[in-house]
Amino acid sequence: MPFEMTMTMFWLIAMVFFLVVEAVTVGLVCIWFAAGSLVALLCAMFDAPVWLQIVVFLIVSAVTLYYTRPLVKKYVNNKVEPTNADIVIGKECRVTETIDNIAGTGAVYVDGKTWTARSADDNETIPEGTLVTARQIDGVKLIVSAMEKEPIK
Repeated sequence: MPFEMTMTMFWLIAMVFFLVVEAVTVGLVCIWFAAGSLVALLCAMFDAPVWLQIVVFLIVSAVTLYYTRPLVKKYVNNKVEPTNADIVIGKECRVTETIDNIAGTGAVYVDGKTWTARSADDNETIPEGTLVTARQIDGVKLIVSAMEKEPIK
């Protein structure tokens, strides 16, 4: 007696497949398709035509994806943890080696550490001893810019 797959079995297998894939992946990937498979399975159990089962699967999957994905993205893994290096961003640094992007030289001292540094402005050379502000980190280099001078009153 050959194995005959009914639509009920198909939707059940599809739902289990989507749930297993969801369980082994890190993010929410196909929970919406599992929901669509569940509703299509219910339709198959009530002998709905195949075309209706497929349409129901697609609509339920799309609707659950549309309405839940933004909520999931908002509340799951939305916290970016700064690294220890990120704490230097915005801090005042002292140039310990003249910063010249063209020559590829420059170093600053901040928070007890010396960083290789480059100027945010490629045309700007910043002499040793100048105070600068850390703007960003690019690889292992600290990108800095000269501090704004207050106008003399």
